[in-house]
Amino acid sequence: MLVASSVMLLVIVLYVLFAAYLPTKKHITRLEAELKDVYAREAQLQTRAARDAEKNAQRDQQIAAFTAERDALGRRVEELERELSALKKGSVRPRR
Repeated sequence: MLVASSVMLLVIVLYVLFAAYLPTKKHITRLEAELKDVYAREAQLQTRAARDAEKNAQRDQQIAAFTAERDALGRRVEELERELSALKKGSVRPRR
């Protein structure tokens, strides 16, 4: 009986070692490799996001500059239209 129980214990230990531990170890290795790939992809995406954010900031600055320029040109057009209107009425002499 002692020999039989020792053999049973050996069988259980071998089962746990080879049937459960080794496949789990391989699975963990695959998951670690996949996690490493995910981290590399995340780093690429963060770099791309930072670059896109910088481009958006530059684009916003350009839009603000163009808007200011457009508004200034609009005011200048209104001023020239008033001046032209006054010239047509004859009330103001033209500038030289």
